[in-house]
Amino acid sequence: MSKKSSCVFLLLFFGIHISINQQLAQAQTPTPTIPTTPPQTICPAQLKTTIDAVTNRPLFSRVRWGILIQNLGSNQILYSQDAEKYFTPASNTKLLTTATALQQLGENYRFRTSIYRGSNNFLYVVGRGDPSLTDTQLTILAKQLKQKGINQIQQLVVDDRYIRGDLVPSSWQWEDIYSDYGAPVGSFILNQNTFNFKLLPQTLGKPALISWTDANEPRQWRVINQSVTTAQNQPTSINVTRELSGNVLRIQGQLPANSQPYLVTLPVVDPNYYFLRRFRSALAAEKITLGKTSVGINTSTQQEVAAVQSPPLSQLLIETNQNSNNLYAEALLRALASKKPVLPNQTTADAALEVLKTTLTQMGANSTGYALVDGSGLSRKNLISPEALVQTLQAIAKSPQAFVFRASLPVASVSGTLKNRFQNTPAAGIVQAKTGTLTGAISLSGYINPPKYDPLVFSIIVNQTEQPASIVRKAMDEIVVSLAQLQRCQ
Repeated sequence: MSKKSSCVFLLLFFGIHISINQQLAQAQTPTPTIPTTPPQTICPAQLKTTIDAVTNRPLFSRVRWGILIQNLGSNQILYSQDAEKYFTPASNTKLLTTATALQQLGENYRFRTSIYRGSNNFLYVVGRGDPSLTDTQLTILAKQLKQKGINQIQQLVVDDRYIRGDLVPSSWQWEDIYSDYGAPVGSFILNQNTFNFKLLPQTLGKPALISWTDANEPRQWRVINQSVTTAQNQPTSINVTRELSGNVLRIQGQLPANSQPYLVTLPVVDPNYYFLRRFRSALAAEKITLGKTSVGINTSTQQEVAAVQSPPLSQLLIETNQNSNNLYAEALLRALASKKPVLPNQTTADAALEVLKTTLTQMGANSTGYALVDGSGLSRKNLISPEALVQTLQAIAKSPQAFVFRASLPVASVSGTLKNRFQNTPAAGIVQAKTGTLTGAISLSGYINPPKYDPLVFSIIVNQTEQPASIVRKAMDEIVVSLAQLQRCQ
């Protein structure tokens, strides 16, 4: 890990309320909403009146709406409102990231994690930012080493040079980098760079019992457990605070005696050493003894002795878009840097953003329609116009990768972050779209196939809203349901 990355983890002591942050963490996972169903059929000439009736409601008087609706393939505009203006896109950013990754890397691209034997007989692990790497793959690597007759490792070195720059973007908010959805992204990503434990109730008045998933993890923390078990059927209220880089973990709050185990998931502090700890366990299970471990660089001759690969990009895109996985999006962004030389003073993410812009321009998206600083949309510095989102969706729909891309999107009332939306409405099953949510910023962009009209592409973004996200989503859903009921009229 670079010195600059380390500095990020040495700044301050910050507290998080887990139950609140779990709500924020699932900002891209909307609560169920059932929109008001408009009339059964809508003519294109009625669309403006129908949509304006939603956006002009008094409760949205201070809200910024950005909307663009076009016929898919023809670019014919059916409705537009501030479509060329910048908005905070939230996770709609992932549409640009995944479309570019598919264009540049191809649907069969796989991340590779390798172990090399150096001329000094040390073993070197080279991570390349695979977001899907888990303990299962570590076991496979250990078995491969065993099959090569390696029963003892004098020194194991992790080489983390592949991805350069801060482990978390500097523009992410503090509460985000303390939550599992804001885990650090680097050359080594294991178990999505999170660890977890459960809190279990004990007898009345006793602290909640900590049950660790990873037996190695308790050694990393000095736990101050100030929680208490309360009477049955009392509300659960758990607070977990931790140092940004230190080893203090403080647990506060109450857990009723009859409650289910309370799961706490936190991002790891140092991905490199987390990887080494977990790999040591995998090696021990194969009876391979391991001496020293370190983070370093191998300059000697290398021979690959073990390797694992991720699933193909087509599958990684599904996790990224359907579940709005920030870590996957950031890893895919950084993978784009393999398409151009990374300058000595440049981070991998910055080099990748240049590839993204060049690619989208070649596809037909106006380069002035967006300004990105990350690949996931977690940063509030990202700016995208509805027009740029629609241009990207139009372009990828015309490409040979159209089917793979659309298959990665949530389907209304069926899958991903749209599973609980549009249920029992005309839009169910015929909308494929990406959701996005930050506080005050809600978005939805994608495709719709009205049964009585031509296929459509749309982008709807709401910014500067004080309304609950569920209220804004319901209004958006009303608009989309209207689109589902379009038909040609004489």
